[in-house]
Amino acid sequence: MKSVQDYIRTIPDFPKPGIMFRDVTTLFADPRGFRIAIDQLLHPYAGLPIDRVIGLEARGFILGGAIAHQLSLGFVPIRKKGKLPGNTIEQSYTLEYGEAIMEVHDDALKPGEKVLLVDDLLATGGTAEAGIKLIERMGAEVVGCAFVIDLPDLGGRKRLEALGMDVHALCAFDGD
Repeated sequence: MKSVQDYIRTIPDFPKPGIMFRDVTTLFADPRGFRIAIDQLLHPYAGLPIDRVIGLEARGFILGGAIAHQLSLGFVPIRKKGKLPGNTIEQSYTLEYGEAIMEVHDDALKPGEKVLLVDDLLATGGTAEAGIKLIERMGAEVVGCAFVIDLPDLGGRKRLEALGMDVHALCAFDGD
């Protein structure tokens, strides 16, 4: 039986030399692989009180939407600045090459709601931390952070755990 990691393609030197890009589109394209990933991502949270699923742009939308559907919950996107049409709140975060801003609609969550944060990849944790800060600023609580891939050498898991987050990843690739 194949594991989730078996469905993920590695593309060397993308987007620049020295990077081993972990491509989840091959996982998404395979019906069995995609089903395994969704089932395994939501398994640790089955039975927990969750009100909404949050997906981080962009592959987190695919995963988060499928998980929200499985749990019969609403889905909330956290997007790059300028992509949402309504009133938003924003959170800046640091990238290796500068700074970026994530946004969420200012009415997407209610105080006290419990949410599951989902994305495809946990690297440095900057994007996820920005998402967590947005969620918490709205008065909601993150009950868990679920990822398909963890790149532990880049420190994202430790960063999120230092914030008190429960982190769940389906597989890890060392040395990236």
